[in-house]
Amino acid sequence: MNIWYESDYDLGELNALCRQSAIENCGIIVTKIGQDYLEGTMPVDQRTIQPFGVLHGGATALLAESLGSIAANLCIDHTVFRAIGQSIQTNHLLPAFKDYVIGIASPLHLGRRSHLWRIEIYLPDRKRIISSSTLTLAILPQKELTKPK
Repeated sequence: MNIWYESDYDLGELNALCRQSAIENCGIIVTKIGQDYLEGTMPVDQRTIQPFGVLHGGATALLAESLGSIAANLCIDHTVFRAIGQSIQTNHLLPAFKDYVIGIASPLHLGRRSHLWRIEIYLPDRKRIISSSTLTLAILPQKELTKPK
């Protein structure tokens, strides 16, 4: 079942929207849009590790929230609404020391006013989960969201 608002999102355009943001600064790239999930990668390098050489938990949470937020916004009419993160719960299960990690965001609930997403982060072998997150998002009318002047 396809959950996306439009049927033909372009990965290049989607990644271009993330330029000059924390997403780009940490090297996060959206790599796949499945029928009911969004996948992306993040390098384990000097941008994302703690001083002890292991992937930083905050970077892992950033990957999870980024993928979940992007996915939620692809499920709604973004000319009228925006999905805004409200809460994230991340459990770290294993360390990552090198290469990259893969995140997969899939919905648990797609309501009219809120979404709940599960984001699991894997090592490159895709067999071992290093963290599991749940992300709650509010679906708000864009007219309520204005930038401060």
